Amino acid sequence: MSRSDTSDFSQITAGNIVAFLGDIFERRGADSYLGEEVTMSEHMLQSAMLAEAAGAGDDLIAAALLHDIGHYTNEFPEDALEIGVNNRHEEAGAAVIAPFFPDSVTSCVRWHVAAKRYLCATDPTYFDRLSAASVHTLNLQGGPMSDDEVAAFRNNPHLDAIIQVRIWDEGGKVPGRTTPPFSHYAPILQRVVESHGITRRA
Repeated sequence: MSRSDTSDFSQITAGNIVAFLGDIFERRGADSYLGEEVTMSEHMLQSAMLAEAAGAGDDLIAAALLHDIGHYTNEFPEDALEIGVNNRHEEAGAAVIAPFFPDSVTSCVRWHVAAKRYLCATDPTYFDRLSAASVHTLNLQGGPMSDDEVAAFRNNPHLDAIIQVRIWDEGGKVPGRTTPPFSHYAPILQRVVESHGITRRA
């Protein structure tokens, strides 16, 4: 999709970022999801629903909902992406939401692909939970981590949250599962954005 087809935001701000994301879900949510049997919006909404059902806090629910937003980085103004739209979706997604969301959220977005590699290296049961499409992308992403990569990844201060979002990510691929709409999660996202803004100004 070309930039001319996207929402008319000349500048994304903390005041309109949630509406901007909601517009993307509305217009682009039916896009196919990398060979999975669910659409992109179904997948991300399922992930958020799993987080909410588990009693997760706002930051983790936001991370679960937005973990794959990098697939839509062509929706954002070009100057929002320092690393460019052709980079890996996890890095691109983290880059575009970083001005508005705390590191506890953006880290889960940035490292959710690496978390799959980590879990495949450290949990002998995890590989069997992967969908066929996820196995395919695992091979493209470098396969299970090496021992050195595992040791380095364990130093991430948000490791537990990243791993949990990854587990919800893999669980959010059930065809026909009913979820709340994006509007259900919009107030959660807004709370996270506003809290982040207050923290940054403090």
